[in-house]
Amino acid sequence: MVTVGFLGIIVVASVASLFMAWTIGAGSSGSTPFAPAAGANVISVMRAGFLVGILGFAGAVFQGANVAGTVGTGLIRGVTLSPGAIAVGLFVAALLVSIGIFTGYPIPTGFTATGAVIGVGLAMGGLPAWETYREIGAMWVLVPFVGSAIAYVTARLLRHERIPERVSVPVLGGVVGAIIANMSFVFLGGRSFATAGTHWPVLSRLSEGVASVVITVGIGAVVAALLAWDMTDADRGLRHFLLVLGGLVAFSAGASQVGLAVGPLIPLLEVLPITLVTLLIGGGIGLLAGSWMGAPRMIKALAQDYSSLGPRRSIAALVPSFALAQTAVLYGIPVSFNEIILSAIIGSGFAAGGASSVSQAKMRNTVVAWIGSLVIAIAGSYGVYIVLQALL
Repeated sequence: MVTVGFLGIIVVASVASLFMAWTIGAGSSGSTPFAPAAGANVISVMRAGFLVGILGFAGAVFQGANVAGTVGTGLIRGVTLSPGAIAVGLFVAALLVSIGIFTGYPIPTGFTATGAVIGVGLAMGGLPAWETYREIGAMWVLVPFVGSAIAYVTARLLRHERIPERVSVPVLGGVVGAIIANMSFVFLGGRSFATAGTHWPVLSRLSEGVASVVITVGIGAVVAALLAWDMTDADRGLRHFLLVLGGLVAFSAGASQVGLAVGPLIPLLEVLPITLVTLLIGGGIGLLAGSWMGAPRMIKALAQDYSSLGPRRSIAALVPSFALAQTAVLYGIPVSFNEIILSAIIGSGFAAGGASSVSQAKMRNTVVAWIGSLVIAIAGSYGVYIVLQALL
C-alpha cells in the first residue's frame, strides 16, 4: 500500500530530479553546443538558446534510455534505491552543479551524479558495482586523450595546405553522416537507421552486416555530397556545417545527460504506474526549461571565448564531441559533457598554436575539479543520507 508519506518522498525525489535536469540544461549541455556558432556570428544568442532547448529535449526522449538505465540500476548491487535516497543523491548532485554554474568552476555533471548515486547506495548498505565502474572509469580516462587526438587531427586536416577545404569539409561531413546512420532511436525500436534498414526489400538479398555497411556509407555519401555543394561558397559552407554540428551536439547532450537526472528514479517504476519514456519526457522538459532560462547567458559568455577559436577550430572541437557523446549513449555510460568539450578544445588548440596555446595550470585545475567533484559527491551524499537517517 502506498502511504501519504511515501508519496510525499516521491514528490520530493521528482522535484530533485527536475532541479538536476534544470541545472544540466542551464549548464554545459545547454550552453556549449551552439557557443561556437554564436561566437562565429552564425546564429544569435537567443535563437541558439531556443534551439538547444528543443534539440536537447528531443535527444532526451529519443536516445536517453541507455544512460538512464545505467545510472538507475547499474551503479550499486544488492539494494534498490529508496525514494529518500534518490532525493538525497539528486539534491547533492544538483547543488554541486549549480554551485559550479554560478561560480564559474567546471563541475562535471557526469561525475557528480554518478558519485551521488554511489554515495547513497553505499549508505543504504549496497555493494560497489566494480565491473560497471571499470567501464565508466575507462571511458572517463580515455575521453581526454581520444577527444583531444581527434580534434587535433581534424584541425590539422582543415589547416592542411595541400588539402582544400572543399575536399576536407565534405570528408568530415561524410564521417558525421556515418555516425548519424548508427545512432539508435526509440522510434526505431532502439535500433539505428543502419540496422533498421537491413530489412528494406532493396537490401533483402544482402546479409545484415553488409546491408548495414551499405546504409552507413550511403548516408555518409549523401551528407558529404550536400556539403560539397554547399562549399562552393567556402564561408557559407563552414557556417552551415558549424550550425549543423551544434545541433547534433545539442541533441547528443540531451541524450547523454538526461539519464543523470532521471536515472535514479528508475527504481520507482516498480511501484508507480509510469514508464521510462514518461521519465525521459519529464527530464527533457527540465533540460528544456534550464536551457531556455539559463543557457542564453552562458552562451553569450562562452561565445566570446569561442570567437577566438574561429569556425575551423570550433568544427574541430565539435566533431569529436559529437562522436564521443554518441559513443557514451550507445554503451549507456554516464559522462561529463564538460570533459568531452574541454578535451576537444585542447586538441584543436594544440593543432593551431602548439603547447603554448593551452594553459597547463588551467588543465591541472580542471582535472583536480573533476576528481574533487566525484569524491565530494560520494562523500556528501553518503554523509547527508546517514545524518538524515539518524535524525528521522
